[in-house]
Amino acid sequence: MKYSPIILFFLCLSHLGWGQQSKYEQEYRITQELFPQKAYALLSEYLDRAKRIRFYKEIDSTKESYEAKFKKGRLRYSVEFDIDGTLEDVEFIIKKDDVPEETWHNILTHLDTHFPKFRLRKIQQQHPLVHQDPKKTLHDAFQNLILPHVNYELVFSAKKENRFQTYEALFNSEGKLVKLQKSFPPSYDHIQY
Repeated sequence: MKYSPIILFFLCLSHLGWGQQSKYEQEYRITQELFPQKAYALLSEYLDRAKRIRFYKEIDSTKESYEAKFKKGRLRYSVEFDIDGTLEDVEFIIKKDDVPEETWHNILTHLDTHFPKFRLRKIQQQHPLVHQDPKKTLHDAFQNLILPHVNYELVFSAKKENRFQTYEALFNSEGKLVKLQKSFPPSYDHIQY
């Protein structure tokens, strides 16, 4: 069976787009009363001595969730819950020096290979809820432990096809790419800190 070169071209082109999804995100600030009670009860002990405590409802292209953001010590935390108030993950902003050396090398190798020109915007350490008690996940995250299930989320800009695009990449604790998606400017109804 003979295939037209044009059909093969479009078939190959469609396969290239499957690896990357796009992320459209909107965050709305809400009051503590609108934040799920189950989520607040789980998180409340960690809000002791925290500053700039804010609650948000987040809607992106795939799901709705709730998020509590605050500063504790020198770290900026983001704790995300699903629509029912079940813990999804805990993230906090870090510097590249906080990532283990071998992991950082693997991340840079991947980025250099696929994005010759890129600029890092933000690095976060992510503690996802992985078949364990949500209290243990919170405890581990606030102890800043580097565990085998920890992920690193990078937001970066890169030049691709002669224009800059913002991406969000998720790497596992070994520095292997788990997820990559284009990120579009979020719509905020608040000022970010």
